[in-house]
Amino acid sequence: MNLQNAKILVTGGSAGIGKATAKLLVEAGAKVAITGRNVEKLNRVAEEMGAIPIAFDVSDYGVISAKAAETVEALGGIDVLVNNAGIGDFPSMGDIKIEHFERVFSTNVFGLTLLTQELVKHFIEQKSGHIINLASTAAVRGFARGTVYAASKFALRGMTECWRAELRQHNIRVILVNPSEVTTAFANTERIERPEEAYKLRPLEIAHTIKATLEMDDRGFIPEVTIWATNPNR
Repeated sequence: MNLQNAKILVTGGSAGIGKATAKLLVEAGAKVAITGRNVEKLNRVAEEMGAIPIAFDVSDYGVISAKAAETVEALGGIDVLVNNAGIGDFPSMGDIKIEHFERVFSTNVFGLTLLTQELVKHFIEQKSGHIINLASTAAVRGFARGTVYAASKFALRGMTECWRAELRQHNIRVILVNPSEVTTAFANTERIERPEEAYKLRPLEIAHTIKATLEMDDRGFIPEVTIWATNPNR
């Protein structure tokens, strides 16, 4: 697709991978809206990069329909949804509670699905659209203390495959992006960004991947892509 004037929503766009992606897409000429829960931070980041702030929490199911409509109105349409917002809990076996699943799945699976459903209506009507789901290498293999988080990402990978099968007839591309470890504020309760490390992935590497998958001519698409650090132990 041509990113010039493309209308794009990036959830969780005020920090980390979402912020880097939104910035790169704005620089490519796209019209971008970003979501976030911290209104002050969201507005500041949006102003810095030239994006449109849409303040809401994707786990607040009751506002999703209205916020989707607000986004489409603010952008003047919708061409791309980047489902980036995500959280994690990492209890060990023996400490897992139903609340862990409810909290993580509310954002990573349930809210994500409800928002996508709202915007897919527009994609189907216009017979084009692009959905980028940010999963993780945790969507393809488990790890110690990863029961809750990996379960949510395995679910997202399965949903992505189902949506792809259902939506290809409407000329809608559904793409899964699996980053390995990235230096962000993920799982940091104080939401402080981790400093860059020479041999670990930055949000920028993931943003470049997302941009590249979108820029492929619309006659083809990359169903799934995984990004690893070349040598994280060096």
